[in-house]
Amino acid sequence: MDLPILPATVIGSWSFPGWYAKFCEDAARHPELFGPDDREEALRDAVRLAVDDQLRAGADLITDGEMQRVDFNLGFYDYLVGIEPLPQARRWGPPAHDQRNRYRCIAPLQAPKGLGLADEYRRLRSITSAPVKVPVPGPFTLAGCLQGGEVYQDRREITEALIPIVNREMHTLVELGVDFIQLDEPSFACHPDYPEEFLDIIERTVAGVRATISMHMCFGNFRGRAVGQRSYRPLFPHLARAKVHQLALEFASREMAEIDLAREIKPPMGLAVGLVDVKNTWIEPPELVAERLRLVLRYIEPERVHVTPDCGFSQTARFIATRKLASMVQGVRLVRPQNS
Repeated sequence: MDLPILPATVIGSWSFPGWYAKFCEDAARHPELFGPDDREEALRDAVRLAVDDQLRAGADLITDGEMQRVDFNLGFYDYLVGIEPLPQARRWGPPAHDQRNRYRCIAPLQAPKGLGLADEYRRLRSITSAPVKVPVPGPFTLAGCLQGGEVYQDRREITEALIPIVNREMHTLVELGVDFIQLDEPSFACHPDYPEEFLDIIERTVAGVRATISMHMCFGNFRGRAVGQRSYRPLFPHLARAKVHQLALEFASREMAEIDLAREIKPPMGLAVGLVDVKNTWIEPPELVAERLRLVLRYIEPERVHVTPDCGFSQTARFIATRKLASMVQGVRLVRPQNS
């Protein structure tokens, strides 16, 4: 993959255009109104807009914006066999994680048709030849919306059942030509009590996957809200031993707290550093992004750094997301060597 030094990229999701959010809502409530060709046309147009927004902003490495997904990972449960939906306990009041869809396991978990990522990648590649990465849901995070029922004793057993499903999906992507995969495991940042077990889960999840693997660990962003104590320190030095090539961590929303942990990330592992706060509607000036990036480079050399927002933009209004990403790119260019 031919990328400049200090590549600017996104984490994964992009803000839904207003018309597409409306379409998804209507299609969920009145599925009889739309045929498969209608759905494919809308999805393809949304992906095309997400790609265009990122490229216009100047991103060096892009995604499909996760236009096919629902709230980051909720759409993946549609591909799992052996679960049933649970009633939503709270529908009114301030939004929070307890309002997410949840499911109960009623049989051993399977995904006979995969998780849909192969189709996402094929669609993206039909639209652009730009350098891309594909975000993949991690098994521990996927387990967070599942109850074991009478099939699994606890979240650990559910995670064990999901590991081969996720691993198989990653192998399929590599066979299709994907060379950069982002494993999304924010739940580990919110549950840091068993770091050695976490490292074992990651190692088995990525086993045999021949691609650059970045692991994204934020503190949650459902409806723009965090869900855990916002500190990576309990996970270090363990996290720096994970069997991945890069860690994608959030710093902007925490005013760059704990950036000194970057010195514990030893070569050849890299860091995708979050320098733009997706929970804030304020647009960071390029000069501030550049200042934050120079601070990062005190602790880790530029050859091992990618620059990202803290998290995906799915919970951010599109007009804000486009301005934030463009400003982030401009800030990176203020620091990037001119000959790179």
